[in-house]
Amino acid sequence: MAQTEDALRTLAHNVRTARNRAGLSLDEFGRRAKVSKGALVALEKAQGNPNFATLVRLADTLGVSVSALMEGPSEGRVRVVSADTVMPLWAGEMGSEARLMLTTSGPAPVEVWRWNLEPGEEYPSHPHQAGVVETLSVTTGQMTLIADGTEHPIKAGQTASFDGDVPHTYRGSGTDTCHLIMTVHIPPGPTQGPSA
Repeated sequence: MAQTEDALRTLAHNVRTARNRAGLSLDEFGRRAKVSKGALVALEKAQGNPNFATLVRLADTLGVSVSALMEGPSEGRVRVVSADTVMPLWAGEMGSEARLMLTTSGPAPVEVWRWNLEPGEEYPSHPHQAGVVETLSVTTGQMTLIADGTEHPIKAGQTASFDGDVPHTYRGSGTDTCHLIMTVHIPPGPTQGPSA
């Protein structure tokens, strides 16, 4: 429980700091992110519990990575993260899950995710800000990427890359669990216009 409270305090601080740095009022931030002002006020007081889709919208609106909103200060030059120490940010009803392992530093950060997709289960994602590029590297099993309405099968040993500013869905395919590493390449600088 204390770990969850610490994570909420870190999230609250990081959201408030990034919003202030972007020069956004709560009203404008809420409008761009499509999140109510009340929910934002609660979040910035460490009283909210946003879901994964809301975290993505907040990060996109602020022009930062999801993990930039969730991580505390860096502890050194090398970070080693074990999957079993990272809570899933999304868990599907059939056992699928997504874990944000880490985000690189610098002006154009890259998020590194570990996904498990069960056959038939899918995660739909809204379009990200312009300039976001995703890659999917399937290590075992197979999946289907649906980008802008077109299906693209991806199997073990294959990697796909696409512009993330279109509607996209990840779906487990075949008969076994699909394991993949996803990277999200975020363009430098905060977003100037409304979130997609």
